[in-house]
Amino acid sequence: MNINLEILSSAYIYDEKQIENLHTKELVPKMITRRRLTRASKIVIDLAHGVEFNDGRIVYGSSFGELNATAHILNSIAQKEPISPTHFQNSVYNTAVSYLSMLKGNTNEIMTISNDDKTSLNVLQAGAIKALDGDILLLIVTETLNIDKIEEVNECIDFLECGVALKVRVTQEQETLDLNDLRTNLKLPDAIQHMMYIAQNMSSTTSNIVKIQL
Repeated sequence: MNINLEILSSAYIYDEKQIENLHTKELVPKMITRRRLTRASKIVIDLAHGVEFNDGRIVYGSSFGELNATAHILNSIAQKEPISPTHFQNSVYNTAVSYLSMLKGNTNEIMTISNDDKTSLNVLQAGAIKALDGDILLLIVTETLNIDKIEEVNECIDFLECGVALKVRVTQEQETLDLNDLRTNLKLPDAIQHMMYIAQNMSSTTSNIVKIQL
């Protein structure tokens, strides 16, 4: 079964270590709220603003999730120290989109997906099925891998923080983007590559339609 998605808008950001040009301060004016945000939360909020998404259903993906919070928890366990309640609260996979929804007052459904290198592909597939209902959805994937001593295990990627967002709806129009020709020329986490390819190949002059194979 194939479903065609129209990509209404897209946004993406990445950096070798930490993305510096986020608009968190203006998008989250309350300082106490900003202080609670994880790196992934800040990226998600920025990307949602970039595609002008405020309300609706969201499909979110991350292969590694809130790695920084998880690393802090594991270090505390290893050193037999108390676990930080903040790190524990922020360690779940849907932390980032939950902060986004609370910020926007968005009470619609959120689905969170994690499936290693196929994460963004699975986000597209889940989004395509849900888009059959006829509404506009936000599809978003992030990875935040800049943790202590990451250089000891990382030999594959150049960018430790990255995120991509697509605002989509179902369409009957013919596809204009070919997901089979998947090349981004960037050493990003494989988990983000499918959606990053779409975002980087958006046309400014024609409709952007991608066929999603289920």
